[in-house]
Amino acid sequence: MMENRTDIALKEYYRTNYGRMFLGNCLDLLNERIKEQSVDLIMTSPPFGLVRKKDYGNVDSHEYIEWFKPFATAFKRVLKINGSLVIDIGGAWIPGQPTRSLYHFKLLVMLCEEFGFHLAQEFYWWNPAKLPTPAEWVNVRRVRVKDAVNCVWWLSPSPWPRADNKRVLQPYSDSMKGLLKNGYKAKKRPSGHDISNKFLKDNGAAIPPNLIAVANTESNSFYLKYCKEKGIHPHPARFPSGIPEYFIRMLTDADDFVIDPFAGSCVMGEVAERLKRKWICCDIIEEYLRGAIGRFKKQPKQIQEDIFQQDGNGSNYYKIPHPGILWNGFNYPKLDSLGGRKRK
Repeated sequence: MMENRTDIALKEYYRTNYGRMFLGNCLDLLNERIKEQSVDLIMTSPPFGLVRKKDYGNVDSHEYIEWFKPFATAFKRVLKINGSLVIDIGGAWIPGQPTRSLYHFKLLVMLCEEFGFHLAQEFYWWNPAKLPTPAEWVNVRRVRVKDAVNCVWWLSPSPWPRADNKRVLQPYSDSMKGLLKNGYKAKKRPSGHDISNKFLKDNGAAIPPNLIAVANTESNSFYLKYCKEKGIHPHPARFPSGIPEYFIRMLTDADDFVIDPFAGSCVMGEVAERLKRKWICCDIIEEYLRGAIGRFKKQPKQIQEDIFQQDGNGSNYYKIPHPGILWNGFNYPKLDSLGGRKRK
């Protein structure tokens, strides 16, 4: 396991046209190198509060809130009043039982109640390619379903962060296309919502929901090839570029300043460079930054290949089956009165 040191002297590690990578403790970077209220967006996926240690370093879930507080202080200092803090964070299971830790919800409450952040909106990143884990509760005892969603907290020092959802529109569904073509009778729904004729206006695309579907299926990217050629251990918990790109597009303009303090392999920096945002990434493990350099060695063709790398079925669309698609009668055994406490 790699050593997760926090006493490394901060130094600039790599520079591009728009950004810089730093090796060292991101608190040193935020507190000593970044001006107060100068950052438009902090887009990051910090080490999760897990029950098993990972190569990239993480804190036990019950210690996570106290560990995070110095970072919260630094984030609040450097963010512009109308800037945004976006945190991708996965959940954790209580050791030895099929129940969930509340650490990521406690983090959200702490950021709002103790540090004065405002929750602009909660998002959920659904990874359609996620394996059915935890195996003990999902595959063996069959008392839980697979955990395939990360929470993504979008916060701001202000209730009014800069944002524009027109930058992240999605194609209309077939049903909406049908309504636009065939018309719709304006009326109140049973829920009380008044559906007016304005809903028939063709805006060219649909406003997306706060569920982001991106399969994390990277297997043949330029980054992985580069790491293999250089004998570098790739970062084991990379998020797909579609996650930071969504928020960078919606929440910032060209030449705005974006930071990822827990950069890992610097996916955020790669996206920010392509979108012409000024950026800084920081990590405390040098091998991950060595691999991250490969992200900025791509040729235009390789960039396009990575952007449009599709999942196994060759589609950019993901579907969730209706929950009752296999419900057929009542021919199933009674529920286990022990709730899966013992293996069968």
